[in-house]
Amino acid sequence: MLPEVRAWLRDATTAAADWPVPALVAAKGTARISVVLPAYNEGRTVGTIVAAIRGSLMQAYPLVDEIVVIDSRSTDDTARVAAAAGARVFAQDGVLPHLRPESGKGEALWKSLAVTTGDLIVFLDADVSNFSPAFVTGLLGPLLADPDISFVKASYDRPVAEAAGIGDTGGRVTELVARPLLNLHWPLLAGFVQPLSGEYASRRSVLERVPFCTGYGVEFGLLVDLLEAHGLAAMAQVDLGTRAHKHQGTAALGRMSGQIMLTAWSRLQRHGMIVAGEEPSALLAQFRRDTGGHRAEVRDVSVAQRPPMIEIPEYPAGRMLAADA
Repeated sequence: MLPEVRAWLRDATTAAADWPVPALVAAKGTARISVVLPAYNEGRTVGTIVAAIRGSLMQAYPLVDEIVVIDSRSTDDTARVAAAAGARVFAQDGVLPHLRPESGKGEALWKSLAVTTGDLIVFLDADVSNFSPAFVTGLLGPLLADPDISFVKASYDRPVAEAAGIGDTGGRVTELVARPLLNLHWPLLAGFVQPLSGEYASRRSVLERVPFCTGYGVEFGLLVDLLEAHGLAAMAQVDLGTRAHKHQGTAALGRMSGQIMLTAWSRLQRHGMIVAGEEPSALLAQFRRDTGGHRAEVRDVSVAQRPPMIEIPEYPAGRMLAADA
């Protein structure tokens, strides 16, 4: 690990407990704060998360100004549950509907910029089963305390139930794909404990000026692009303790890995670290045993990319409409 990364780990890593709510309210000033949850079939957990934020950080303390859920084509009651708990709910395809719809988590996060009003934006995953409002306050702490900090990433432990047959920790894609790629090509990012975590916060002025990959490469792409744009000194991480959530099967994780590798490839190519030429294949062959033996299933794991939101003509008008909603 590079010496400057060791120094960053020492100086830029805090814990959620370091940021008490009253101090954050005092530091907030006139800034508006939005919390965003992208959600696909998360009716079991999204309501509890929204209610916890609303009760602790909107009603008990005036810290968060809005909670927005982007419903990514759920087939369950995610939208109804989230709205009943107090969130503003938007259908993913209903935001900027003149654009060709794309799929994936990154698409939901990108479109949230068009319908939120906050100067500071906190992104949270909607499937967390042990959520605490400290997830929000911890991520906001460095941003409110230091105007030179632009982006804050969560770190945490990820336990896995023994019944899952996976092992004692989660984060298989992180350890087998993302971390080796970062250490190899972007060693300044090697100090992030959870580079793919879905919990992070940033300033709108930063997020609206970088592209968003539409799939599972979004977190990887943001880390690399924000390092390039602002440098490691503008980034921080906060230890949130333990995070429990549902885990995906190996085949799904293979597709996720493919998207992250394609995201990395695009950044390497853009920076001249890969000679321009033939594009990598976005087809991923996976195998499943059936009565006739192993059957190949070939999926397209290509990753689309949305431009910086600031380049979308309707974006300022969209923010004004969202403020009036």
